[in-house]
Amino acid sequence: MATIDEEQSIVAGAVTAPGPRTQRLRYLRYAAVTIWAAVVLWRTITDGFAFNRELVLLYISTGLIAASIGQGRRMFYVIRDWLPFAVLLIAYDLSRGAADLVGRPTLWHWQAEADRWLFAGTMPTVWLQERLKLPQPPWWEVGISTVYMSFFILPYVIAGVLWLRDREEWKRFVKLFVGLNVAGLVIYALVPAAPPWAAARCTPEDVAGGPSGPRCMFKSARGVPDGGVLGGMESVRDGANDWIERIVTRGWGNLNLHTATALLDQGQASVNLVAAIPSLHAGMSAALAAFLWTRLNRGWRPVLVAYPLVMAFTLVYTAEHYVVDILLGWALAAAVIYAGHAYERRKAART
Repeated sequence: MATIDEEQSIVAGAVTAPGPRTQRLRYLRYAAVTIWAAVVLWRTITDGFAFNRELVLLYISTGLIAASIGQGRRMFYVIRDWLPFAVLLIAYDLSRGAADLVGRPTLWHWQAEADRWLFAGTMPTVWLQERLKLPQPPWWEVGISTVYMSFFILPYVIAGVLWLRDREEWKRFVKLFVGLNVAGLVIYALVPAAPPWAAARCTPEDVAGGPSGPRCMFKSARGVPDGGVLGGMESVRDGANDWIERIVTRGWGNLNLHTATALLDQGQASVNLVAAIPSLHAGMSAALAAFLWTRLNRGWRPVLVAYPLVMAFTLVYTAEHYVVDILLGWALAAAVIYAGHAYERRKAART
């Protein structure tokens, strides 16, 4: 009996033991992943963090290719599976001129009036910058700058982890991500809307007729009569500028991440600056929290609740979005999630 067991063990070991080719591919995979990590680390040290979405996607896809060496056709699946992300990013960047092609006027007043109605005549962005903005960014602005930029990184990191661990879950996440972004792109083309920082730089006369890119929005808000469309600051903290500013990246100054700030400013020149309704930053943060709610340990739930709320505060305080933009972003996320669940139910019923 012992002899039989020994023979079975030897046979099993012969079956499971990796051959020379498998071992070589494994070593090659380890070497490729090591080189990939070294290149990413080197570029991060020399050029700053990769907040450019296309670069983040390139990092993740090449890392997945390196990690798939020696695993059959999985390397080719990286290109096939991640192509929707690349197409989506291209479509988003090309959407800059979509509103002009459709011919819809840009909204400048409606969202400002909606915020004033929601808060009894007070403009939330103005109120927050009056009370919180300092001449130099306080320590907590590092956090809100990081939260804002997580929009350009976190979804792709989650997608990469899911792709490696559970492809069915990855498919569900891709449907949510692509559905939310496509819906946002359609709305941006049909209902272009200017953000608060642009409204603070332009007077009502500047934006009469709903232009999508008036010259005023590329200048400072300093000296604009009555605070422009947004409204002026009635009080200001000692030393702080007495006009509304776009300050979402200045927190990185405390960490000397000036390269990252410069990359973001450069990237803003190629994206749609009047894509404010709905806020995809708000919608995506809520969608990520909802998606991960039942997929992470319960201990993460306070973080999942805090993430979209901190994102909302960040967007309003830094003049990136109105409150109504955020509410509409959350509503869009809920609608896309509901549509996804309805599709899954119909699919299950058919099968």
